Amino acid sequence: MADPVTTPTVVDAPAGLRRERRGWYLYDWANSAFQTTVITVFLGPFLTTVTELAAGCELGADSCDGYVHPLGVRVAAGSYYPYLISLSVFLTVFVLPVVGAIADRTMHKKRLLAGAAFTGAGATIAMALVTGERYLLGGALFLVANIAFGAAVVVYNSFLPQLAGPDERDAVSSRGWAIGYLGGGLLLALNLVAVTLLSEDGNPQRTLDLARWSIVSAGVWWAVFTLVPLRWLREHPTVEAVRGGGRNVVTDGFRQLGRTLREIKAYPLTLYFLLAFLVYNDGIQTVITLASQYGTEELRLGQSTLIVTILLVQFLAFGGALGLGALARRIGAWKTVLLSLVLWTGVIIGAFRLPAEAPLPFMILGAAIGLVLGGSQALSRSLFSQLIPAGKEGEYYGFYEISDKGTSWLGPLAFGLVFQLTSSYRVGLVSLLIFFVVGFALLAAVPMRRAILAAGNTPPRVL
Repeated sequence: MADPVTTPTVVDAPAGLRRERRGWYLYDWANSAFQTTVITVFLGPFLTTVTELAAGCELGADSCDGYVHPLGVRVAAGSYYPYLISLSVFLTVFVLPVVGAIADRTMHKKRLLAGAAFTGAGATIAMALVTGERYLLGGALFLVANIAFGAAVVVYNSFLPQLAGPDERDAVSSRGWAIGYLGGGLLLALNLVAVTLLSEDGNPQRTLDLARWSIVSAGVWWAVFTLVPLRWLREHPTVEAVRGGGRNVVTDGFRQLGRTLREIKAYPLTLYFLLAFLVYNDGIQTVITLASQYGTEELRLGQSTLIVTILLVQFLAFGGALGLGALARRIGAWKTVLLSLVLWTGVIIGAFRLPAEAPLPFMILGAAIGLVLGGSQALSRSLFSQLIPAGKEGEYYGFYEISDKGTSWLGPLAFGLVFQLTSSYRVGLVSLLIFFVVGFALLAAVPMRRAILAAGNTPPRVL
């Protein structure tokens, strides 16, 4: 009989389990607003403008060569936000595994989720205070929000193995990812409509204020909708958490993390999967990050085309996640992810051949990205859940999130170096093919059934 402490069993009423899953899905709906509205669209231009004001540039200027001096370091205004992203990634590498280890040792995982989520949402809402030249406050709030976002995702992901068995996990993960894209896209659409209707030509201050309140709206959305999963999810403490009783979970978590780092070499196939994910996911993240720059600089497309394409990607990713999840039930998640990498290769080749100043082909390519994006990410998450030793979900998802975010500089670096050598965005884009080709080869070489058994888990019927 399965241990009732760690796994839902037949004593769980089906309606109760469905309610838990719906709560779990809705956290993706809640936090995706931060990723889309804040990170993807508004924060970069907003914080860069605030930094330029602090550097003595005029509001609405086309360019600015001014400098700011955070902590006495001379930084170009335009480089401040990219440096913040790099710093947040660096700090995340240290924070996420620790949060995961604590999640595995605590009897109150929902409280940990609440603490991380409300910290991130609160920092996002506090962006309302970033007025005038307060670029340092904006930078500090971004660091807190982004690190808390990653920490909450680690705790959130660690619920997945406890809410679905091996044969249901792909479908549950795909639904969660799809709901997230729908929620993030909905708020982004509302904000873009508000900006379009309320902005005034020749009034850059108005545009800056609208961007600020759009960012704040994402924090409010994140906080309000997090209340639902906190109510509907149940605690599923691990056996080790129950045995630990009232011990200090923070110090216990650090000790456990140290043991896991020493013992992880006992699961080489799990590490090999992480390596494959690191490579192909870096290609995915780079395409997402640089798509707008490619559209504006190489294809000479207008802002309205980019906005429509971003929304198209968000809403089609909802259907794409569900569609690839359905395909995974027929042929298995491993084969479906491999197929998605072939499709990503086609996306890169298609982007290389796009004509300049042609919005429709760019939007069609965006639609293709949306259809393959959600499924490849959702099924990678559920595949990895099969490779985690029981009771260590939080820790391993901490490492997974590092692979997701902590190496996201490799693709942009390759793109940047190739562009510097060739002065061609098209050739730079083609350089990303290596991430999908090598990632495909590495993932194809993982013996998934043997890897799942080596982690002490039961393989799904279709893999």
